[in-house]
Amino acid sequence: MANASAKRIASQNAGSVKLLRLGLLAVSVLSFILRILFRQGSLSPRRLSFWLYSFSMIPSTFMSQYLIRIGTPKHESSTGALISSGEDLSRSGIIEWCFDVIYITWACQVLTGIFGDWVWWLYSIIPAYAFYKLWNSTLSSLLFGRSSGSSDNVENDDGKQAPSKRQEKLRKRSERGDPRVRVQGSR
Repeated sequence: MANASAKRIASQNAGSVKLLRLGLLAVSVLSFILRILFRQGSLSPRRLSFWLYSFSMIPSTFMSQYLIRIGTPKHESSTGALISSGEDLSRSGIIEWCFDVIYITWACQVLTGIFGDWVWWLYSIIPAYAFYKLWNSTLSSLLFGRSSGSSDNVENDDGKQAPSKRQEKLRKRSERGDPRVRVQGSR
């Protein structure tokens, strides 16, 4: 028997899976219709816009299918009982980034059908954001020697390391003779 949390995740995932399936179909049809109405020349395989559109379908389709596969709730065939709610598709991290890439791809596909090929520059948001995240998490600390996370020690104006609030609290506890600090200090 599934608990309430698994049932909630399963219903949210079912909605997200439905949105992905409908969105993939709707964006493909809408983009094709807009290209017929406003940009007939962009349907020719001799044009760069045709190949940009075709190659943009690859990440959109791949990531949609991936999210559908991991997020589809699984039910028992005979009783209909919930076996697995699937991965939580509202989780942050890689899943959230997959949705971002899908939505940006869909926006580019539809907007290029209306406004033209210059809208593909919007697609450059994806590698720019990836570089920004990489810079903040790794590259800046490697190149400039700064740590990206919070530090226990803070420097004073004269360059000496000042104890953090946590260290100051532990020092005061040890001065009072708190047994919790003595056990930690002896390890």
